[in-house]
Amino acid sequence: MTDNLLGVPATRLPADPAVAALGLGPGMPSAQLSEVAAAYPSSSLAWGLLAEAALARDDAVTAYAFARTGYHRGLDQLRRAGWRGQGPVPWSHEPNRGFLRSLAALARAARVIGESDEEVRCAQFLRDSSPEAAAALGF
Repeated sequence: MTDNLLGVPATRLPADPAVAALGLGPGMPSAQLSEVAAAYPSSSLAWGLLAEAALARDDAVTAYAFARTGYHRGLDQLRRAGWRGQGPVPWSHEPNRGFLRSLAALARAARVIGESDEEVRCAQFLRDSSPEAAAALGF
């Protein structure tokens, strides 16, 4: 079964082991997020949350670095899960959210630092991958 008109199957990442360590409570301090990212460096979610926290502090350069790390970790995971550069990455599948949040944070950070080509590319990639994520994340 496919999830789109092109017939490309949706990619669903495996569970992220960092989720339990993150606790995902509101207002998690950046220091704790950093510890989780260090303990689980392949977690796109940990890097994406660090990027979102940096954006909230108006630290766009740090957010960009964190988001790019989460984005690339997510691309690695997507490829291992069979993704071939296209097709849906559904927001409804919770383990995909780290990659999608990192991608959205990368678009936002790129906007703030004036890297407009990267902002447009990432925002379009987010919309193409998951319209539901784009809506949930304000794109």
